[in-house]
Amino acid sequence: MRNQQATQLLSELSRPGRTAVSWPACDVPEQPLEDLIPSNFLASEALKLPELTEGEVVRHYTNLSTKNMSVDTHYYPLGSCTMKYNPKRNERLASMPGIVDLHPYQDESTLQGMLQLLFELQGIFSEISGLPACSLQPAAGAHGELAALMVAAKYFKSIGEDRKVVLAPDSSHGTNPASAQMAGFKAVSIKSDPNGGVDMEDFRKKLTDDIAVLMITNPSTLGLFEKNIREIADAVHEKGGLIYLDGANMNAILGIARPGDFGADMMHYNPHKTFSGPHGGGGPGAGPICVTEALEPFLPSPVVTKNGDTYKLEFDRPQSIGRVRSFFGNVGVLVRAYCYILSHGPVGLRQVSENAVLNANYLLSKVKHFLPVPRGERCMHEFVASASKLKQERGITAMDIGKRLLDYGFHAPTVYFPLTIPEAIMVEPTETESKETLDAFVETLFKITEEDAALLHDAPHTTPISRPNEVQAARSPCLRADFCST
Repeated sequence: MRNQQATQLLSELSRPGRTAVSWPACDVPEQPLEDLIPSNFLASEALKLPELTEGEVVRHYTNLSTKNMSVDTHYYPLGSCTMKYNPKRNERLASMPGIVDLHPYQDESTLQGMLQLLFELQGIFSEISGLPACSLQPAAGAHGELAALMVAAKYFKSIGEDRKVVLAPDSSHGTNPASAQMAGFKAVSIKSDPNGGVDMEDFRKKLTDDIAVLMITNPSTLGLFEKNIREIADAVHEKGGLIYLDGANMNAILGIARPGDFGADMMHYNPHKTFSGPHGGGGPGAGPICVTEALEPFLPSPVVTKNGDTYKLEFDRPQSIGRVRSFFGNVGVLVRAYCYILSHGPVGLRQVSENAVLNANYLLSKVKHFLPVPRGERCMHEFVASASKLKQERGITAMDIGKRLLDYGFHAPTVYFPLTIPEAIMVEPTETESKETLDAFVETLFKITEEDAALLHDAPHTTPISRPNEVQAARSPCLRADFCST
């Protein structure tokens, strides 16, 4: 019965006359709807809404929720997404009335506590990054990329230079070249070398005098720290260009290395990842950016400033790129990040990264014996294995392995990314998983690689839906029951 109520539509569970409430008798004079609402806004007939008791509705959605995977219910090794456990303490703090009951149109004098929090968070992000100026406005990582590139464009315009080329390694997130294109630049890809780092010969060949920005993810999506980062940064700076650090993988280097110290001029954070905010399925997120002092005048407006004991939103920024997000950014995510950072402190944040790297290397050492890891015997926060040999010998693909993991209660790793690894399986355990969980995951992975290929091709076998057409589902989603009958 539980499964049936979880998968049936509410309209299918409906029975005439059932209701979740008992309305009291009307205690004011009744008037015809036509006297209250213009007739052209009135429906010709009553909506055919489901008729259910409150218990049936609650049971339906509760059962339906158990069909989902989440960091609260399952191990979630989704590479490049940092699906760490989200402490409930941060949820409670972010839900305090003094925070959730604020309205952005309130007078600044009544928002001093929130503005102080945001001002301090700007400083914290600057300290961790080694870059002195910060904007909290961008609403997601890719949005932070775009905002930073808009800052770069405004900077070059201010000094009378027309630079158009943005370089990015071929292992970078796809949002990097997309953001460059949207900001008016031309994206040029740099090859990777056999070890997974930047191919220095290809880099030097493509580093021209019209370089605007080099976008680099460090540690990379392969889970490797770019050993030539200082040389790369110096070469770009010598040409007059800027270094943009994609901060998606900051969970590997907190308190250990600062992007500003190894040459970055600007970067974004994913606080919902690194600093533990609930995310997935498209949101919520945030994408604060930090920049050098030279780029500070061009940051989105407003920023939070402090004058004596008073905090205010500074709008008088004539060189700013303007707003990129309404109000103060995704404040709920930022508050959770603030709580997370203060709870850990500097020593604790470094331990977060050390444990994340330890967990990833422990997994790598176990997995590489049956799923080759083409780039590196060691890694940072994640690694990329390959099912290429399994595909050649037995027809088992990365998708087969990812789908079969669902039957065993594990969320799938990221598959087929980065594109530089054939049949890629990107695993990021994060620091919040125990050795017992990691051992169980490895044991399950190995078991799957020994299973019959035909069984894997049809996996998962325990979910309501097995293998939908994901492209069609994304482009033509069924959002209403009457549209989904076929």
